[in-house]
Amino acid sequence: MNSGLKAETAMQAGNLVPDSLILELISSEFQSKGWLSASSNSSISSNASFILDGFPRTATQASSLETLVPINFVVQLVTPPSIILSRIASRWVHESSGRVYNTDFNAPKVPGKDDITGEPLTQREDDSIDTWKQRLRKFEETSEPLLQHYERKGCLWRVEGNTSDEISPQLFAEVEKRFC
Repeated sequence: MNSGLKAETAMQAGNLVPDSLILELISSEFQSKGWLSASSNSSISSNASFILDGFPRTATQASSLETLVPINFVVQLVTPPSIILSRIASRWVHESSGRVYNTDFNAPKVPGKDDITGEPLTQREDDSIDTWKQRLRKFEETSEPLLQHYERKGCLWRVEGNTSDEISPQLFAEVEKRFC
């Protein structure tokens, strides 16, 4: 089984993907882009720019990641868990196209049916409330040391909001301030 399938299996079970597997995926992707030399995983190209979402989740993972690449900006998105869980419960997907609907703010024209094909919508296996509650508990258990790690490095930036309309303008302004 390839690394991507192993990661998907872990996530669908509500587990975190093992550190070594994530680092292998990141290293492989950076090498495929020519950002990281296959012979020396310690030097990344100066033109490399990337965003990692959901990794690292622990201070140990952060330290391991830093053996591959330097980290200069970490964003902590803060949204109340009740908002997140509500969105997950309301999210429906047209599996073959990947179109996403949300019954609260982007509902399909016909409940339970894709707007274009009329085919049934489904909820992803890993979008169950129980799976996300389990992930949230695991994240909360490990997040404080991780946040402290990046706070000590001086690269942690925190943004709060309930919607992307609230968060995105703040995030874009911060990125422009730091990197443009």
